[in-house]
Amino acid sequence: MRSRFDEQLARLNTELITMGALCEDAISAAAKCLMENDEGLFEAVYEADRQIDIKERDIENLCMRLILQQQPVATDLRVISSALKIISDMERIGDQASDIAEIARFAANSRIIGKIHIADMARAAIKMVTDSVDSFVKKDVYIAYEVIRHDDVVDALFLKIKSELISGVREGADNAEALIDLLMIAKYFERIGDHAENIAQWVIYSITGEHKDAPSSGTE
Repeated sequence: MRSRFDEQLARLNTELITMGALCEDAISAAAKCLMENDEGLFEAVYEADRQIDIKERDIENLCMRLILQQQPVATDLRVISSALKIISDMERIGDQASDIAEIARFAANSRIIGKIHIADMARAAIKMVTDSVDSFVKKDVYIAYEVIRHDDVVDALFLKIKSELISGVREGADNAEALIDLLMIAKYFERIGDHAENIAQWVIYSITGEHKDAPSSGTE
């Protein structure tokens, strides 16, 4: 019975890796939509979002079967319940990548794109998502804590982009509507970082039974 349960837990890990990879693909394609204005990339984002929604339902069903059929002990139940929380955040990441792509259709021709740190912010958000999933699969709280800390990098980039856009308004670098669109895109990347942080916190809970923010560097 336990071997069957372990097999299903291994499948859960695999499914989460796949869903995480889809999130990475969606964010990356959404960022390229903005930078390259390629119509095929827009469709790639929407398809990734659709696959993420399907994967969420599949993993939900797997978790429910594990709970109802296997009657897991406390430690295993924490892992399963954390997975349910994690896929909810991943589903939101897919939605926000799709939102970025939708706005990018109107903002992609903005003259100021190359002058702001939007590509850096996209890379930072992707790193958070990748590492948060990695921390779950490897059961590594240290990676999870680094994800939480890295949210400060994404937040700082958001503030930097906001400042750059304000300067763009003052200099008349672009029309106001395009600048607002770019600010919205930056906000969605910030929210993606927040969801990756949530995932990392649930990883910590699944391992330690505690749900909290990363400790300060002075406590380690």
